[in-house]
Amino acid sequence: MRTASQTNRFQDFFEEDRYVVLKNHLYNYQLRRRAVEHTFEDEPYERILEVGSGISPVMTQTDHIVYSELSFLALQTLKRIHGRGQHVVADAMHLPFKPGAFSHTICSEVLEHLPDDRAALRELARATAPGGHLIVTFPHRKFYFSNDDRFVNHFRRYELAEMEQRLTEVGVRPVLVRKVLGPLEKLTSMVLVLGFAQIQRRQSSSRRPARPSLWMSAATGLFKWANRLYAVLVGLDARIMPRALSTVLLIKGEKVEQE
Repeated sequence: MRTASQTNRFQDFFEEDRYVVLKNHLYNYQLRRRAVEHTFEDEPYERILEVGSGISPVMTQTDHIVYSELSFLALQTLKRIHGRGQHVVADAMHLPFKPGAFSHTICSEVLEHLPDDRAALRELARATAPGGHLIVTFPHRKFYFSNDDRFVNHFRRYELAEMEQRLTEVGVRPVLVRKVLGPLEKLTSMVLVLGFAQIQRRQSSSRRPARPSLWMSAATGLFKWANRLYAVLVGLDARIMPRALSTVLLIKGEKVEQE
């Protein structure tokens, strides 16, 4: 999710289908998507809103969904690659939907990118029908804030009690907390960002534009399988580590009916 005042370094990749494929096979994205979709098992829904979907939505198994994102280019790419649901360009802090328009709303790894996250939560709660559910995933524990957070333009990380309080303030009662990612994911992200920054510096100093190579095309299959295997390891790490050390948490909240 991008705001008008931010520059997302991954924006340049939206026009390249091969990069979209790679991003959608990343181990941490796979685990977030599974965690979100697991909350919908055996639960009826009518219409879903996913805010800040970018090119990698976490709810992909239905046509009864609206994907909302500030970047027109990201939604254009998502529509071309994914093709399901409806697509609306909108700011998460000013959603153009009627109150209670959705039985479920999803906000995955978005709030930490916004200058006014409370405004976004108010909008999400407003768009959720009474008795409906809001599902949020967010980076957990402030002491984890480091180079990877700065690289992807995070304003903040959250404590669990802090997020629960913010949801309560907008009329959403937390009913479920689930661990999504653990310390191994954080360490991996820090190392990957250092490597990616090195690649960027080398490309910027090169006189010739970078072109896709045969090696890169051949490596795509290996990349997919490596991320599938690593997702198993990272998922196991998230399960065995105490919640206090989780780097990403999921909260499912119920919209409280106003008296």
